[in-house]
Amino acid sequence: MPSATDFKDYYAILGVSKTATAEEIKRAYRKLARQHHPDLNPGNQAAEEKFKEINEAQEVLSDPEKRSKYDQYGQYWQQAAQRGPTASRAAADPAGFDFDQYGNFDDFIQEMFSREPSGRTYSSRSRGDTGGFNDFAGRSQSPAPDTEAAIALTFAEAFHGVQKRLQLDGETINVRIAAGAKPGSRVRIKGKGRPSPFSQQRGDLYLTIEVLPHPFFRFADDNITCEVPIRPDEAVLGTQIEVPTPDGKVTMKVPPGVRSGQSLRLRGKGWTQPKGGRTDLIVNLQIVSPKELSNIEREYYEKIHDQSTFNPRTQLENVTL
Repeated sequence: MPSATDFKDYYAILGVSKTATAEEIKRAYRKLARQHHPDLNPGNQAAEEKFKEINEAQEVLSDPEKRSKYDQYGQYWQQAAQRGPTASRAAADPAGFDFDQYGNFDDFIQEMFSREPSGRTYSSRSRGDTGGFNDFAGRSQSPAPDTEAAIALTFAEAFHGVQKRLQLDGETINVRIAAGAKPGSRVRIKGKGRPSPFSQQRGDLYLTIEVLPHPFFRFADDNITCEVPIRPDEAVLGTQIEVPTPDGKVTMKVPPGVRSGQSLRLRGKGWTQPKGGRTDLIVNLQIVSPKELSNIEREYYEKIHDQSTFNPRTQLENVTL
């Protein structure tokens, strides 16, 4: 049974108040996960331990049911969660326990070991003895609990796939993440969840993927997107430019007369798809004007200015309230 010294304040770990919204908890988790991710702190044992605590806190506080049990029962929330909504099941529970009648889990434990529906008293026997607690455990078989956790990947790890070694409740688990994992996708690992406190049977582990931000690429639904700057003359005359993609640079043709913010599509150069193939890379063009000009550049820009008949503000002439 957990003691008071086992208690972890998940709110303090994430740096949020007990009244924090789900969105506030999510933002706090993402910020701390990026800060303490082992890949960004190689060899830093303190950061690795902090990262584990952050994931554990997020797993509980992001789940409304787990959070409710945690808020009500503190360090005993997992035992309370195993009992489930007993008020609606009391009649069907052979042990006859209605968990909601107890003020906290300590009261429940005290009564569980002091009475039995038949009137007999439980003794503190080992599980190998007959009767007593062993009888209660046999009658109280419950489905093995599944475990939820989060795992943070770099863009490269998510794109190419990676094998990770996780520490969960003191156990080392090797996890293979297939290429093409996206934020919010889940990976199921059979038989690696926490054991049931009654049967010791283990449930499954579900990992929710978090992909750390990349300085150049971003997700855009199934595709990925990036922003590429071009010069004014390249926008006017058209050009060919090199564009980075997840697996190397490619040459892209920019047609004459593009505008700032216009998007071009590189087909098959986006995100890896789990079943094979690639999505598209959306390239957003940004026309960037030079702040410093050579004498000859200034001379030619002035000539263009003096000779140009193009007025991009024609449509504004009739604008009124």
